[in-house]
Amino acid sequence: MKYDFDQVVERRGSGCLKWDTGDRDVLPMWVADMDFPAAKPILDALLRRVDHGIFGYSVPDESYLASLQDFFQRRHGWRPERQWYSHCPGIVPALHFFAKAYLRPGEKVLMHSPVYYPFFGSVKKNQAEVSASPLLIKNGRYEVDFEDFAVRAGDPQVKLFYLCNPHNPGGRVWREAELRRMAEICIANDVIIVSDEIHCDLVYPGYRHICLASLSPEIANRTITCIAPSKTFNLAGFQTSCLFIPNPAMKKVYDDFLDTLGIMRPNAMGITALTAAFRSGDEWLDQLMVYLSDNLAYLKEFLRDNLPEISVMEPEATYLVWLDFSKTGIDCRLFHQLLLEKGRIWLDEGYMFGETGQGFERINIACPRATLREGLNRMKSALAEYRKERN
Repeated sequence: MKYDFDQVVERRGSGCLKWDTGDRDVLPMWVADMDFPAAKPILDALLRRVDHGIFGYSVPDESYLASLQDFFQRRHGWRPERQWYSHCPGIVPALHFFAKAYLRPGEKVLMHSPVYYPFFGSVKKNQAEVSASPLLIKNGRYEVDFEDFAVRAGDPQVKLFYLCNPHNPGGRVWREAELRRMAEICIANDVIIVSDEIHCDLVYPGYRHICLASLSPEIANRTITCIAPSKTFNLAGFQTSCLFIPNPAMKKVYDDFLDTLGIMRPNAMGITALTAAFRSGDEWLDQLMVYLSDNLAYLKEFLRDNLPEISVMEPEATYLVWLDFSKTGIDCRLFHQLLLEKGRIWLDEGYMFGETGQGFERINIACPRATLREGLNRMKSALAEYRKERN
């Protein structure tokens, strides 16, 4: 391959949340960013921008919006209209903005559980309430409990639905029938759908991401689609994300709220990075997915041979893998503690993703194979030491 994903790059000392937070001897495999350098076309574009030497106020130009449209048409068969575009510095900030812009205090946001844990905080920190619909595990994967979902959507206090599409942490790529049914329930109950599609490009062979708003004009009219190059191209540090809001009235509410915060436009380098990524990053992305598939296969083989009591919820998308350790019989908080203190490895605690996340840990496999191997060996050593002490 053109790109060497086995290369280990030292990230400590770079102001890195992942590697410069916590004890130096703890291996961080929690936060969702990748330990891979960005694609060469992105780096080249950034260097050209730096060489220009002037970094005044910047606005998204023609190529910025065209790169977004062309990328989603090319990769997902959906071409968002330019007039739908709004800026946000990140998807998590956008979730907070939505809770402020579209809700009154005490109103509710429907979401699945387990789900990406900032979903919960974005609601609770803004004087709103969470209505969590538990996902069901069937045939080793999450499925929507549509009966429960419909009851919750029918609550007059529920005004928004935060959809994680693809699902984090379970890695589900929601099928068209599932998406349509969720959307139809929301539309029938006048619930606005916020579709977080930040992981949409990280889909494994055999699966296809469907942009919710592509399903019909009626669904698009009730949907806010959240996208970014952050996960796909490892550009979270540029804090440049995008929203597509087809409904003019809904868009005005959001844009007016953003104006009250004084947030007007992306930063200069974010504009450059996003444009280059969506315009010229396909080759890197295709090779990344091959490498991630191999890392996933390595993870499964290692657990089968060394830690058979820990199972993998097979991801259909994302580089985040949901590990089920319930068969170890170890309390979820104790399990995380022993990984951290005995194994010196930091994963994401499953219970942070909702009560239904108890018995799970989330591991990030977007790293060189050597790093993944080291992390898994640390898990193995931690459990061995724990059992030795118990005996």
